[in-house]
Amino acid sequence: MKLRPLEKRDLPYIYEQENSRRVMALWFEEPYSSFDELQILYDRHILDQTERRFVIEDNESFIGVVELMDIDTLHRHTEIQIIIHSKYQGHGYAQSAMKAGIEYAFTVLNMHKVYLYVDVKNAAAVHIYKKIGFIAEGTLRQHFFAEGRYHDSLMMGIFKSEFEKPTK
Repeated sequence: MKLRPLEKRDLPYIYEQENSRRVMALWFEEPYSSFDELQILYDRHILDQTERRFVIEDNESFIGVVELMDIDTLHRHTEIQIIIHSKYQGHGYAQSAMKAGIEYAFTVLNMHKVYLYVDVKNAAAVHIYKKIGFIAEGTLRQHFFAEGRYHDSLMMGIFKSEFEKPTK
């Protein structure tokens, strides 16, 4: 498994994932309405220094996406998001890709903290995040609206010092 920067050639895969109501509800967002909209967003954000998007690949197969959003260079924190294609879920890709994205945030971007939001009812994701070392920082009540209702969201964070592994 490896991460590489998102490229224009990846947009059909992104559209397939992000045009799924079920998948986008996990990010508390609505699906894109058209492929043209996705292309416009790609062109608009390609040089945006407050975000980084990576494709998760294994043997040239598109596995999913890891994104670092709202990169704040003053306070040195960023939000991380992940989507794994449904046919690759349950194979350990999410944990490996999250670790790689976090490593990038801490070692390349010099972030102090990486945080995320997750639906309190998404037990599988919460389990993975805790296994990586994320700590629950609080519950945001009815904070996000998706699929016709409000969702409580758990905010979780990890500091660089908590993520760093001891050297052997």
